[in-house]
Amino acid sequence: MANLTLAIDDALLQRAREAALHQNTSVNALVREFLTRYVNARSRRLEALSQFEAVAASCDSSSTEPWTRDSLHERP
Repeated sequence: MANLTLAIDDALLQRAREAALHQNTSVNALVREFLTRYVNARSRRLEALSQFEAVAASCDSSSTEPWTRDSLHERP
């Protein structure tokens, strides 16, 4: 496992230590958990966007008219 050195504001580090103490864990574990969640969430967002773009590209639908909010109310 790699080591990482961070520069963190003293007040933020103190609050992180207090939070870790209340959760019966360490600041190191909090940071590791945060980074894991961040990376996983970002990966899921990118995958969802990729899937959305694939679906959009496979649709044979287009509009020749510009869309406006008002056009929703103009439909017969």
